Amino acid sequence: MTLSASAPAGGIDVQVHPSRAAMGRAAASVVAAKLRRLLQDGGSARMIFAAAPSQAEMLDALVAEPGIDWGRVTAFHMDEYIGLAPDAPARFGLWLRRRLFDRLPLGAVHLIDPDEDPAAAAADYVRALAQAPIDIVCLGIGVNGHLAFNDPPVADLDDPLDVKVVELDAVCRQQQVDDGCFPGFDDVPTHAITLTVPRLLRADRLICVVPGAAKRDAVRRTLHDPVGTACPATALRRHPAVTLFLDPESDPHG
Repeated sequence: MTLSASAPAGGIDVQVHPSRAAMGRAAASVVAAKLRRLLQDGGSARMIFAAAPSQAEMLDALVAEPGIDWGRVTAFHMDEYIGLAPDAPARFGLWLRRRLFDRLPLGAVHLIDPDEDPAAAAADYVRALAQAPIDIVCLGIGVNGHLAFNDPPVADLDDPLDVKVVELDAVCRQQQVDDGCFPGFDDVPTHAITLTVPRLLRADRLICVVPGAAKRDAVRRTLHDPVGTACPATALRRHPAVTLFLDPESDPHG
């Protein structure tokens, strides 16, 4: 089932699929089609991925997509905790390696490594991202409406920075517990490195995958609230090529 975007949704193409698995397959199919176009005739592609349980079905389906020369794809991720051990299961780079990066023969993978000096790590990531345009971003929306770790208290929709160190708000930290990534609130790091909203929106194509009842209100706000930092995901309406994939639980109109 497909839900056409209403006028308040700006340019967002909203698709609602009958199950979480179907949603993931549909999103992966769109990503794969875009990759095949980019890679034809010897082209290349640069992608940014979110690391979250909400992305699991899409990533699994993407791995299974045929006819993609992954050796000409460069991968990035959009945020990383500060203060976690390198082998911590909740670390985003490790999660993406296990879920995606180690399952594909990617040409290059750039991981955010904040361990020694978070500010220097952010600056290094800015340089890596700036080497060429980003073609595709695969992202989600937080229960507080965040994009990456741009929570409402720290989000800047016109941020002059591309990557920065941020403090996570309480709603975001609790979401990590509710998602099963940490045993308790105090186990969730207080700070992270994140790509900023303008950096994400400079990509050519955005694929946003948002399943689950916990995200229903954030989706509603994304589509209908005024564009602003109270719900950072409203900034998606500024982009000309966004597809939002939902399941029945996250559909605010269902």
